[in-house]
Amino acid sequence: MKIAFFDAHHYDRKSFEAQNQTIQHDITFLEPRLTHNTAMLAKGHTAVCSFVNDTVDKETLQILKECSVKLVALRSAGYNHVDLKAAAELGIKIVRVPEYSPFAVAEHSVALLLALNRKIFRAYNRVRDWNFSLDGLVGFDLHGKTVGIIGTGRIGKVAARIFRGFGCHIIAHDVKPDQELVFELGVEYLPLQTLYSTSDILCLYVPLTPETHHLINAEALSAMKKGAILINTSRGALIDSPALIEVLKTGQLGAAGLDVYEEEEGVFFQDLSNRVLQDDVLARLLTFPNVIVTSHQAFLTQEALQNIAQTTLQNISDFENAKPLLNEVHIDQVQPAPRLNR
Repeated sequence: MKIAFFDAHHYDRKSFEAQNQTIQHDITFLEPRLTHNTAMLAKGHTAVCSFVNDTVDKETLQILKECSVKLVALRSAGYNHVDLKAAAELGIKIVRVPEYSPFAVAEHSVALLLALNRKIFRAYNRVRDWNFSLDGLVGFDLHGKTVGIIGTGRIGKVAARIFRGFGCHIIAHDVKPDQELVFELGVEYLPLQTLYSTSDILCLYVPLTPETHHLINAEALSAMKKGAILINTSRGALIDSPALIEVLKTGQLGAAGLDVYEEEEGVFFQDLSNRVLQDDVLARLLTFPNVIVTSHQAFLTQEALQNIAQTTLQNISDFENAKPLLNEVHIDQVQPAPRLNR
């Protein structure tokens, strides 16, 4: 099948070309992101491959339809950037990669936490200037600390096990508590307000839905334990960024590790080193010494890239061969998720 592969990077090409050696799909790798301005590049292709920062809205889908595209294969788990209603109306199938490596994302969240707590970047910069002072580098033991996990799905479950290995006490919140974690690790499921007020470290592992949009807002942030560390490797819009800045300025929040940002589209995955950053909120976040921002790289491991390529190409092959689409995203999945007990 002919596939137009949008927002292609070197690491994408390498993993997809390796997995495609036996399948032999005809892939055209394209640098631009998929938007209504670039959708015409898919002309002559039956499928497009899209990533999370593409804009697969009604206008884009309409152009894809006019180009005879019948399938949009997302090489991601998230699909909030896709207008599923419009896709259904236009008869365009949407498939995704529901799971690629929960270990990759969970491990990255722990890496952010350790780097923040032990002041790794400050220490690294100092010693390069031959400054071997330890002043200002005091951290704390993770052992014995309380870690609050919001969302105990595949990634949250892996994170819970990692933190338990550090000797942390795990408390959690999820609309569907995982009894396996309760029995295995002694995880205690509590209301969100209790997580905010008692967690030394708060980690987010929930999808972005209308219900979870700005889940961490000014009210939630002000309720958090003073000096707590907030980690987000899920979706940027889970956090109200201006509200985050305010609690960082007052010292209410101890630190923040962010692999995602709510206005990351057009910024993340790009080299903007020779330009002026136009996003004032992101620029402000980057000035804080107790904030680490990475550009949505939590998924970026060899194993995850291999799994993404393998599942995406299998999704496309299943469509080509008229097999059941096990990873199809249906319109009913845009309905609001079960309400979180705030």
